[in-house]
Amino acid sequence: MSTATTTTTHQKSKYNYEPSFEAAVIFAMLYTVVFVTSAFQCLRYRAWVWIIMVVAAGMESAGYIIRSISTKHVDSKNLYVLQFCLIVLAPVLMAAACYVIFGRIVYHVVPSVSRTTKLLWIPPRYITPIFVVCDIIALLLQLYGAVKITSVTVNTVNPDSVLSKGKKVAEIGVAVQLVCFGLFAVIAVRFNFTSRRFKEDFLRRIATAAAQERGVEMTAIGEGRKGDKYYPIRISND
Repeated sequence: MSTATTTTTHQKSKYNYEPSFEAAVIFAMLYTVVFVTSAFQCLRYRAWVWIIMVVAAGMESAGYIIRSISTKHVDSKNLYVLQFCLIVLAPVLMAAACYVIFGRIVYHVVPSVSRTTKLLWIPPRYITPIFVVCDIIALLLQLYGAVKITSVTVNTVNPDSVLSKGKKVAEIGVAVQLVCFGLFAVIAVRFNFTSRRFKEDFLRRIATAAAQERGVEMTAIGEGRKGDKYYPIRISND
């Protein structure tokens, strides 16, 4: 009786392996901590541009929570589809957040006259749109593949072909995402070195902004004047 029950449950399982409840719980806890921390910092500093990453972390947290439940109900298609989509698609939003933030960093660090194609190998003003569009393409491909894979039922005509097609489309989406993020990583690392020549100008602009908030006229880096009095302007190199 026990063997028959095990065989029946295994046949109904939506997984091709034995899912780990413990691993799902651990990742659910970790992503929940990341989600709560990111949401708190986003609200505290009003960094609304970071909301994309908060949503992505929330998707991962919810995905692994649902996955932990799904490991106890391996025959539930709804739970399987929901956790699969949340976990697979969240990294696409994480990558999009990185692209947007990098574009902001380039805008604030690099003077307008120096924002050339030579600096990043891609026109700086288009770096965010280009990578975000590639990310959307990867998202759509992975979403289509996920829908194809999870739509297979016992009544599906030629299920092996449908599964194979869905898997290939999803893999193409992952490949597009990896290539784009790989190129982005190379550009970001290169920018880490090329941007050092803008440090002095960046610090000057930061000091000027700080002085203006205090109503102080800047006379030099690290020094301001208000009337006949001079005030030190503290500039952090951190």
